[in-house]
Amino acid sequence: MALYFGVDIGGTQLKIGAFTKDGALVDKWTADTDISNAGSHIIPDIANEIRQYLTGNGELQPAGIGMGIPGPVDRYGYVRTCVNLNWNDFYPVKELGKEFPDCRIAAGNDANVAALGEYVQGAGKEYESAMLITIGTGIGGGIVLDGKILAGAHGLAGEIGHITTDSSAHECCSCGNLGCVDHIASASGIVRVMKEMLAENTTDSIIRSLESITAKDICDAARGEDELAIKCLDICMEPLAKGMAFFTHAFDPEVFMIGGGVSKGGDTILEPLRKHYQENLFLTDRGADIIVAELGNDAGMIGAAMQVL
Repeated sequence: MALYFGVDIGGTQLKIGAFTKDGALVDKWTADTDISNAGSHIIPDIANEIRQYLTGNGELQPAGIGMGIPGPVDRYGYVRTCVNLNWNDFYPVKELGKEFPDCRIAAGNDANVAALGEYVQGAGKEYESAMLITIGTGIGGGIVLDGKILAGAHGLAGEIGHITTDSSAHECCSCGNLGCVDHIASASGIVRVMKEMLAENTTDSIIRSLESITAKDICDAARGEDELAIKCLDICMEPLAKGMAFFTHAFDPEVFMIGGGVSKGGDTILEPLRKHYQENLFLTDRGADIIVAELGNDAGMIGAAMQVL
């Protein structure tokens, strides 16, 4: 029996899934990511993990292997640079192809392939076009149109976290730009804004009693009707909602799927997003649906496999 594999390559962990030709998940496991020696061990380690799995499961053969990579990947599977994996001027598709010459190999940006996973098997399966936005330490984005990932000429399509929505901003984003969505709407941005609000006023808030603050704490407080936490999330979701309106005017998706750790905040995140999104739409009254993604940490692994299915 032929199997297809999806590999979500993270800076610390590989998430690997084995799938049937119908896209059903057969098995999944994790392995450590060895980024030493300019990331040269990553592809051989992936090959070894898949070979060991096949060896332990009888007469199975790999028909396709898809990878999700935390950085821009062009249409040919080439990576100019990927800081998290120490890759520079690297062609992971060709390298893995050397290990499995008779196997179909594909690669894409991790947010893009996660969007494909949600589109095929998750929250987006009832839609023709969709965008996944992940809110975690940073903001990621992936676009799927008519069943195909929109990667762009250089693999940069969907990078909603690094568009500018505040031209008056004075603090630099990690990318070096000013006014990025990522700088305010990410988990780290939410925490930073909350700390600034606590320092600037004396409004009562349960957050004041915490020794350390996380975005989850702020969402939990907002759910408990903590006014300062509600205000914080309203401030932080506004630039992301503006970015979503920009993307609506650019390619008009049917749905925005919100994933990443902060998405577990549910309505505390969705309500300000929906409000500010509607405020920033000018060419249409309705715009896209805004819903929570469904696949969690498996989205990237599933989407990686969907590239070769």
